Amino acid sequence: MAGQATVLVDGSRLSQLDQRLLVLERFLALISGLAVFSLMVLAVVSVSGRNALNAPLPGYVDWIEQAMPLIAFLGISYVQRDGGHIRMDIVISRLHGRALWLFELLSVVLILILMLALVWGSWSHFDRSFDFGAPMWSRDSSIDIGIPLWPAKLLAPVAFSVLCLRLALQVWGYGRAFWLGLDAPAAVPLIQDTAAQAAAEAEQFEGQD
Repeated sequence: MAGQATVLVDGSRLSQLDQRLLVLERFLALISGLAVFSLMVLAVVSVSGRNALNAPLPGYVDWIEQAMPLIAFLGISYVQRDGGHIRMDIVISRLHGRALWLFELLSVVLILILMLALVWGSWSHFDRSFDFGAPMWSRDSSIDIGIPLWPAKLLAPVAFSVLCLRLALQVWGYGRAFWLGLDAPAAVPLIQDTAAQAAAEAEQFEGQD
């Protein structure tokens, strides 16, 4: 399962790169959130048009298909940075020190290998759809109103590439922690125990008073 995590910041080069990449990740996550809001607005317009004027929004399903990559992919690196993805902590919660960092390092390396393969595959999928010589640079389009599909297909390799950068930084962070035997390395998510989560939530509520 996914637990609360904290990411430490220090003056190291790794932490500086982490902060710079975080700016991009937050921007992409914001776009993803705006896409969710836009789908809500489209749903209201479509349903209102159907009920009031018997004229739903044309291409509503097509626009949903275009927005899905925005919602599904653009925030994935931001969530990885904060340790928010679903994971099993049964084994990891019992590890400490170098054993923990080694396990985390191996996990992130495997994820990075998988994501590099997905970048290559998703880029090939986009390349088959994009054509400078075709109308609207597209070899394929949506069924209803003919929206070009290549912009949505391009989002996958772009988002996966940002995630690969994040994973590379985490490989660096966990490798550094393992090599130096650090207790609390920077630029990697440190999963909090139940007591730490409760303290963080209490502090957050106190700040709202």
